[in-house]
Amino acid sequence: MRFVRLSSTILSLAILATSVAAVEVIQNVEITEPEVVATAAFAESNPFHQIVNGEKNTLTLSVENKSDRNVTLVAIAGSLHHPDTDVLIKNLTSLNYNMPLIENFNINLPYMFYSEFKPGEARLNVWLEHAVEDQKYRVQVYDSIVTIVEPEISWLDWKMWSTYLVVAGLLGGLSYFAYMTFVPQPKKRSKKAAPVVSAPVGTVTATGSGGYQEEWIPEHHLRKGKKTKQTGGVTSGTSADEMSGADASGTEGKKRKGRK
Repeated sequence: MRFVRLSSTILSLAILATSVAAVEVIQNVEITEPEVVATAAFAESNPFHQIVNGEKNTLTLSVENKSDRNVTLVAIAGSLHHPDTDVLIKNLTSLNYNMPLIENFNINLPYMFYSEFKPGEARLNVWLEHAVEDQKYRVQVYDSIVTIVEPEISWLDWKMWSTYLVVAGLLGGLSYFAYMTFVPQPKKRSKKAAPVVSAPVGTVTATGSGGYQEEWIPEHHLRKGKKTKQTGGVTSGTSADEMSGADASGTEGKKRKGRK
């Protein structure tokens, strides 16, 4: 009985030891992470680490796989946080690569993002994700305070001036339309044109001390006047002929009386 108990005890201890060793191996496998080294930096033209609103901001990442395992670079992403409270402001663009990282080979990769935030200081956090056998890991790439600024205004920026002109034209057109639509307009007083007296052009016929212009007299009155003149001329001619005939007959009578 003692031998059986001793054997069962030894067997139990052996099983327990095996289980502990297996758990330790599993934990070591899970904890073991491939050594991937990555750093990020702004361009030399941006020594103060400024992020310009409305423009493309670029970080250059230097990535190297120092392990002997097949590592795949999945993506590069970032976020902005409050500098004092570390509260998340907004997540930035996530760039997917899905490319293998060759062992002991250093590559440079760009990370580009746009900013539309309130000017001031913020903490920029950038990381990359890589995977080994469907197991994903994250490596911190950049974590520092940056300054968000507005773009500098250039007086030679034709794009800006054209935008201002278009906006000003639209506002001016809308203002004029609203003024003509909603503001009562004063009525315009029509000025009567003074009659224009034209200078006499035609021939002026004088009668007595005054004269008149034939262009201002209706045509039928002119015709009547002409007929009257013609009738008077004929009558005067007839009376003159009759008078001359009477004088002639009187003279002839006198001559005959003298001969007798």
